[in-house]
Amino acid sequence: MLKAKKRVSKREIKQDRLVSTYFEARSVIDQNKRLISTVATLLVITAIGIWFYLNNRAAENESALADLGKIMRYYDEGKYDQAINGIPEENVRGLQSIIDTYASTEGVELSKLYLANSYFALKQYDKALQYYEDADIANRGLHASAIAGAGACLEALDRPVEAARRYEAAAALELQGVLAPEYYLQSARNYIAADKREKAIEILSKIKKEYPTSLPAREVDRLIAFANA
Repeated sequence: MLKAKKRVSKREIKQDRLVSTYFEARSVIDQNKRLISTVATLLVITAIGIWFYLNNRAAENESALADLGKIMRYYDEGKYDQAINGIPEENVRGLQSIIDTYASTEGVELSKLYLANSYFALKQYDKALQYYEDADIANRGLHASAIAGAGACLEALDRPVEAARRYEAAAALELQGVLAPEYYLQSARNYIAADKREKAIEILSKIKKEYPTSLPAREVDRLIAFANA
C-alpha cells in the first residue's frame, strides 16, 4: 500500500532554499579562493611597487636638484658651454647629463628649461626649441616662460605665425602675472610680421583694455597705427 506523500510546508521550502544557497555560495568561494588570494597578493605587490617608485623618484629628484645647483654657477656666469656639458674633472654634471641620467622629475624639467636657455644664448635655436617644448614644469610662471622661449626660437627661425601663437599661449597661461602684456605684445609683433594685421590689432586692443598701466601698453597705439597703415 502506497503511503501518502508528506506535505512540505512553506517554511521547510524556505529553509531548503537557504541551505542550497549557502552551499552554492560556499562552493563559489572555495572555487575562487585561489583567484581571490592571487588578486589580494597582486594588490599588495602593486602598493609596495608604488611606494618604492615614489621614494625612488624623490631620491632621483633630490639628486637632480643637487647636480643642478652645482652647475648653476656656470650658467649664471654666462658660461653656457660648461653649463651644457659640465666639468668632468671637477665631478660637476652638466645640464644635458642631468636630463639624460635621471627620470623625469622637477629637477630634470627645470634642467630642460636652463638647457634651452643656454642653447638659445648660443643661438642654437633648433636645440633650444626642442627643450623649451619638452619641459613640463608645474609652476605656471616657469611653464609660461618655456612656452615664450619656444616663441622666441620660432621668431629667430623666421616662423612668425608659430611664434605669435606660442607667445599668445604663454600670455594666456600667465594672465595674472606681470609678463602677460609683454607676451601679448610679442605675439602682436609677430602677427604683424606675418601680415596678419587684424589678429595683431585684436591682441593690441586687449593689452590696451586689460593692461592699461603696463609698459607694453605704451607701444600699443603706435603699433595699431602701423598695422592699419
